[in-house]
Amino acid sequence: MKKGILVVVALAFALAVIAPAFADDSPQEKAETKAPLRKELVQLKYLRWGGGLNSFIQTYLSREGRVTGGPKDDVIVISDYPENVEKVLQAIRQIDVKPADLQFSVQLVLGSDEPEKGAEGMPNDPVMRELRNLLKYKSYSLLDTSVIRATDDVRSRVRIGNKAEFSFKILPKVIRDEKTSLISLEVGLSQTQVVFPNGATKADYVTTDLIDTTLSIKPGDKTVVGVSKLDGGDKGLILIISGKIIE
Repeated sequence: MKKGILVVVALAFALAVIAPAFADDSPQEKAETKAPLRKELVQLKYLRWGGGLNSFIQTYLSREGRVTGGPKDDVIVISDYPENVEKVLQAIRQIDVKPADLQFSVQLVLGSDEPEKGAEGMPNDPVMRELRNLLKYKSYSLLDTSVIRATDDVRSRVRIGNKAEFSFKILPKVIRDEKTSLISLEVGLSQTQVVFPNGATKADYVTTDLIDTTLSIKPGDKTVVGVSKLDGGDKGLILIISGKIIE
């Protein structure tokens, strides 16, 4: 009996000695072993502080990490464990690059059931030959051609038409992978007309949205963006675009 009691006592003593060695560190010990936070002031080249960049950086940070805007929108402050801050800096270096420059050629074509006087025809244009097979208009004439310089992910706008009565806007976004590049576009075309309501002598300006769409094109390809009917349907305004990336 005494021998059994001695064994139990000895076992309890051994556990009391060994257990702390396998126990988790106390909160104080954990705090002492954590790496100190690193704070980094980052000067941005082309990016600007905002919701999109904030969300992007947050994916690299720990619970203790913070990112805030600086005194200007081209400065941010990052605070986190050193390895996380380094990951953020590497990611920013990859995306904080000069936006691509682009150039677009825009053609505004009028399709009509009757020939249009004074307008330039397009008999040899391959896109127009294709349109003649798809659309039922009897004649096609070129109203205007415009060249637009744009920047990746920046909206551009230009007035086109014989009387600059049409407003063309474009928001391009370059999509690249290892083999190909595409240009994603948000395109809008509207028309501003001068009207005299109810016989008034003072003119009003009425703007009508004609085309509002998104599409993707390959650099160098010519694409029909859309067709908008005019004058009750016997005429159609056709928007054609081609674009390229200027390296």
